[in-house]
Amino acid sequence: MGRPCLGIGPWIRWGDYGSKSSTRSSEVPPFRAATRLALAGLMLLATTVVMAEGTAAKAESAAASAGTRASHTRPETCPVTKPEAQTFIPPSPYPPKAGPGEFWFGTEKLWTMLPVNGTWKGLPHYRPTDSSFRQKMFWSREGYDWHAEPHPALAVTGRRLDAPAPPFMSPPANNGYTSYSSMVVGLDIPTLGCWELTGHYRNPDLTVTDLTFVIWITQ
Repeated sequence: MGRPCLGIGPWIRWGDYGSKSSTRSSEVPPFRAATRLALAGLMLLATTVVMAEGTAAKAESAAASAGTRASHTRPETCPVTKPEAQTFIPPSPYPPKAGPGEFWFGTEKLWTMLPVNGTWKGLPHYRPTDSSFRQKMFWSREGYDWHAEPHPALAVTGRRLDAPAPPFMSPPANNGYTSYSSMVVGLDIPTLGCWELTGHYRNPDLTVTDLTFVIWITQ
């Protein structure tokens, strides 16, 4: 009786294969053939997975690149707020014209400055770890006094128009002064794109004045 084959099991013996004729001694045992087929199948599956992952990564990279390119050009579908033929002129002591490339927008009840081209470009991140984009806005209203109202009842909300994105609300406003009083609001805008922003000011009589505009935000 032949010796048991180690690692295979006591029911398979060397004599089962060694006693056969020379023509059968070259045949691959069934269990070895099955093992080789299984290994070949695993290698094929692994190769397919790697190729699929590579294709998906290339597609994601292309999509991201396309999104970055698209963010530089304002689409016609983004109805940004532009100067009207009869632009708003704030009361004294505010200057009749805003800064270079900007215009006054609003009414005596609430106004702000906006870019003439309807675009905020190259906004920074407030902190290096932030993914949102930071913008500081100056607002005012007739009769606003930065001494009398150091914490103005102003908030700014926003919603994206051209794609899904989380809405946002600004932190509480602060007072500011250059040569005139201003209400200063820091905005943390979640993404680039076409945004509708609304300033909400609570008047002393508890009524609320809203001012809405649309802005394109790009890199």
